[in-house]
Amino acid sequence: MPVNGDKGHRRTQAERSATTKAALLASARALFTERGFAGAGREDIVERAGVTRGAMYHHFANKEDLFRAVLAEVEAEIGTRVLEAAMQGGDELERLRLGCQAFLDTAMDPAVRRIVLLDAPSVLGWQAWRDIEAEHGLKLMKDALAEAAAAGLIPEQPIEPLAHMLLAAVNEAALLVANAKHPKKARAEVGATVDGLLRRLADR
Repeated sequence: MPVNGDKGHRRTQAERSATTKAALLASARALFTERGFAGAGREDIVERAGVTRGAMYHHFANKEDLFRAVLAEVEAEIGTRVLEAAMQGGDELERLRLGCQAFLDTAMDPAVRRIVLLDAPSVLGWQAWRDIEAEHGLKLMKDALAEAAAAGLIPEQPIEPLAHMLLAAVNEAALLVANAKHPKKARAEVGATVDGLLRRLADR
């Protein structure tokens, strides 16, 4: 009986820990989105989460570590949205186009705009941000281009450099939307430009 009781206690502690961490992530995400990284104070984060400052440092080394965890969460959501949109395409090239357009749509999301596109480069450093973007987006881009080439929809060519260049173009397009005074107008313009790039990519 004591052993079972101990196991039950450990499960309860694990559940409490997971709940605390989830609350911190949700609070930090909301405040980073509303105020930016610099404007979101540690005390504000723990107060909104309903936990102590010690609880925050139990899960995260510092505010930058918490930001990185929030960024990873948002990046995962972007990947899911891109994949879901791409699956609606009738062929490999259309799936690539829809995935790129879905990524540009995320630049209109306040959390993506502030956390991923505006704050991450300054908080983490430009190279670290580019590495994270590559980790989440480069494989998707390489796979999509390889499938389009295998299907004969784009000319056979080295996929690695092409994927890097196209991903860089799409990232820059998203940054343009995020920094624009008129985001909806910028989104329409960059969307048309990306479509044009992909059409030319398919030209033989």
